[in-house]
Amino acid sequence: MASPTDKLPEDSEEGDEVTRLLGSATVRAPGVCGELAQGVIEGIHFLVTCPVDFYSRVKVDIYSDGPGVEAPQDCDKAAAAVRRTLFHLKNAKVRAKLTINNPIPRGKGMASSSADLAAAIAATGLALGEEISPYQIAQIALSIEPTDGIMIPGVALFDHRAGIIRESLGPPPPMEIVALDLGGTVDTVQFNLVDRFQRWESVDEQTGEALRLLRRGIEEQDPALVGRGASISAEASQTVLAKPRLAEVKEFAESVGAVGVNVGHSGTIMGVLLDARERRGKSTITRPSRPSQTPNLCTISGCWAAACSG
Repeated sequence: MASPTDKLPEDSEEGDEVTRLLGSATVRAPGVCGELAQGVIEGIHFLVTCPVDFYSRVKVDIYSDGPGVEAPQDCDKAAAAVRRTLFHLKNAKVRAKLTINNPIPRGKGMASSSADLAAAIAATGLALGEEISPYQIAQIALSIEPTDGIMIPGVALFDHRAGIIRESLGPPPPMEIVALDLGGTVDTVQFNLVDRFQRWESVDEQTGEALRLLRRGIEEQDPALVGRGASISAEASQTVLAKPRLAEVKEFAESVGAVGVNVGHSGTIMGVLLDARERRGKSTITRPSRPSQTPNLCTISGCWAAACSG
């Protein structure tokens, strides 16, 4: 999987006498392949992150001739994140310019928007010489929209609505993921506007068992336990957002010796989870019986990502 946020601060340069470049930083933040689990614990929403090596990279330049935020078209949320970060740092009079490079597909349950927000917030702080903690990044991002917990190192247990639960479960075991895009999109913001709390409560025994297995699997670095937990949660989530081809994906997973499957609980992406120690040098791709059955398939080797980094 991937790391939360990677930091790449850059040296400041002076421009002319009127406008000065006060600071610049580039940060990358990972997307996800759905979640390993999602549900409610004691009345609080939670998810378990599944960050992967697929990053949004955001550069923030800070200039003296503010205030204002310049951002690419259709990046209003990232711009809002920068404004709130500047306010948080009591530096709202400067001008910020965003450059965003994000190849993560949108509307699939891969945290494309969350990655933009986390990277933009972290980069704004670094450009001003401030390192913002993962928990502060989470709170700023959550003030804009429900957010994946990709800013927290390792695999995280996270309340994606209010941030009440924020826990790093530890580094993932050696695993790889085959991400399956079988078509369709979900507007995550609209999805989260609908109250599905009772549906999640109706499967809390399954999601509770999934979380128990995931905790144990991460603690013991056991891919099989992680796969079992994720598969239980994937099946339970059918009550909330059905995946019509989940049975086919599970059949495919069994055919290639996978340890389990996971899904985007509020998206369309699905993942086949593999024990990396057993898969070295082996192909996971098989030819479908009919061309129409071919999904958009992406093998993410090394799957686990870190958090935000520069």
